[in-house]
Amino acid sequence: MKQISTFTALLMAAGLAGCGGSSTTNSDFASVDIEQPVSDWQLVWSDEFDGDSIDNSKWTHEINCSGGGNNEQQCYTDSADNSFVADGNLHIVALPAEDDAPLPYTSARLNTKFQGDFKYGRFEMRAKLPQGQGSWPAFWMLPTDEVYGGWPKSGEIDIMEAVNLKVADADGNEEARVHGTLHYGRDWPDNSSTGKEYSLPDGANPADDFHTYAIEWQEGEIRWYVDGYLFQTQMASEVRYNNKDQAAGLIHRGWFSEYFDIATGELETHWDASPFDQRFHLLLNLAVGGNWPSNVNNTGIDAAAFAEGQSYIIDYVRVYQCSLNPETGKGCETVRQGYKDEETLSIGAAPIPVAPSGVAQNLTIFADEANPAWPAWDCCGGTTPTVETDDAEHGAVVEFVIGATPTVMGFSTLQAGTPAPFDASPMLTTGSVSFDMKLVTAPANPASVFKFKIESGGASTAVEIDLSSGNGGQEPVVGEWATYTFSLQSLADAGLDLSAIDVLMIFPAWDTGNGAVYRLDNVEISQPLPSLVLFEDQANVDWPMWDCCGGTVPTEEMDDADHGLTAQFVIGATPTVMGFKPADGSGIQFDASSLLTEGAVQFDMKLVTAPANPASVFKFKIEANGASSAVEVDLSSGNGGLEPVVGEWATYTFSLQTLSDAGLDLSAIDVIMVFPAWDTGNGAVYRIDNAKISAL
Repeated sequence: MKQISTFTALLMAAGLAGCGGSSTTNSDFASVDIEQPVSDWQLVWSDEFDGDSIDNSKWTHEINCSGGGNNEQQCYTDSADNSFVADGNLHIVALPAEDDAPLPYTSARLNTKFQGDFKYGRFEMRAKLPQGQGSWPAFWMLPTDEVYGGWPKSGEIDIMEAVNLKVADADGNEEARVHGTLHYGRDWPDNSSTGKEYSLPDGANPADDFHTYAIEWQEGEIRWYVDGYLFQTQMASEVRYNNKDQAAGLIHRGWFSEYFDIATGELETHWDASPFDQRFHLLLNLAVGGNWPSNVNNTGIDAAAFAEGQSYIIDYVRVYQCSLNPETGKGCETVRQGYKDEETLSIGAAPIPVAPSGVAQNLTIFADEANPAWPAWDCCGGTTPTVETDDAEHGAVVEFVIGATPTVMGFSTLQAGTPAPFDASPMLTTGSVSFDMKLVTAPANPASVFKFKIESGGASTAVEIDLSSGNGGQEPVVGEWATYTFSLQSLADAGLDLSAIDVLMIFPAWDTGNGAVYRLDNVEISQPLPSLVLFEDQANVDWPMWDCCGGTVPTEEMDDADHGLTAQFVIGATPTVMGFKPADGSGIQFDASSLLTEGAVQFDMKLVTAPANPASVFKFKIEANGASSAVEVDLSSGNGGLEPVVGEWATYTFSLQTLSDAGLDLSAIDVIMVFPAWDTGNGAVYRIDNAKISAL
């Protein structure tokens, strides 16, 4: 491995980075007419397909009938019927297979593994795509070394995919989209993917002519292009830290990786350039059918479309390196204004970090739907708990059935693909475990007693008590719902470590429950959530109405019967911002950290008089910890994009999760503002009521 690394380094120094192992390329780059995206991109690898055969020093045929892991219906072969070079192009052809073949079609899949392996650069293909229901051409990349684990933990980069091109719907609209996607994150089935689609201008179809598909990949950023137009940007996640230097959110939610630390053996989440910071190789293939194409458009596979074969025709594949900084790939970006705007930038699926200490977050294990991190679970009885929806009072509920085999039942995060033990220690004095339960059928044994058991740290600590102790001593009654509550303080006093709760059980005592059927709903570990009322029929003396700079005094005014007393703000000629703010030096701040996933800033507003400037746009701004963090957005974004209308009340809602993701430190909120954009609001009069920060 050391020898290989040294050789690769020598190739990079010679401007031929990316040729893995000890193989070399034979391309004569001087003969290739290249229109480089920018002058600092240097061609380091290419195949122009100008010969009369596929270059085996660059491409390896994959030979299998495995269906690509997607139930595809082709066998990949190295037959010249399925892949060949002619007329300056690589042809990959999907054909009907012989009658006795393992799968109904044959095709080809080629890769450059150990012959063209690259970390960062521009990867480009000019191609004409196949058509028909069931067709699935792809130009993509897989990790060569799988440093972070098997798929998708080490990543996948789909430069171009398309399915079912030219297939028309009932209205005659043809499928014409291409897709660019990243795959990453946790093990299947908890894997993540992020991507966007693109349609060519003027209704052109990728199956009718050649087009150029490319990505530019640099450390922490990947961009997708079609015919030189940048249609998607994806980036690594950027962590936000609070004023205690604790990871407390994401400034940008992008990709992430999860792998075991070599030194500690702990499974860790990483919000950095990984897994897209290792060498990848290229793949070209044409699949037939599979989970994606067979379930969209007209569904299935149109045998007539493949009767004479479908061809994926590739003019060239080229790889460039950024000569300004080959180690990071940065400095050669082919970008345009707005390439990180809402239309172009993909939001990823990275888990959002929460400050690890002192921040209490309520956990819902089941309420109308399952929490995949806490599946319902039968320890030993061989049954599968089900979600039933026939309960008129509770809607969807979990049903447990006890058979002849002794068992315990409940919810266990240890049974999830990625266990998520819950730290309830910040809510020790105010929190509880609670749930609703209905006994549908009593155990056959009349002496059976229902139990509640909770475990932590892989059963390193546990507490088991009679279920009835959570309902004032009342035993479950057939056909009746009852609420059971167990304080965290009492469980901790009984010896439970609250910092890593991972199993919660409700069951008839061991080997006494045969015949029991019972249902659970609203299962949670929680505490009462904080709330802050800024103005609701009267002012909050700790959070008075406030004019930053205009010299006015906001007033309380009576409005209509629905709103009564409201807060009124008037903008004069002096530029200003207005809202609610504690007095200077008071030290008053609001900690909304525990509301992160379910809370919002919400208020009603009525525009009494519009600003004299018709171009004025109202803004919402919130600050924390003396303006050390702040978020400012258009007010209309809190009301579905609708601007304020004179004389009409409207409700505006800004989720705390979104504000946190944008960089706000929720632990120390100290200013909330609503105002026309600076120096545009002269003449505006507006009223606010029911202003609060709370759980929705």
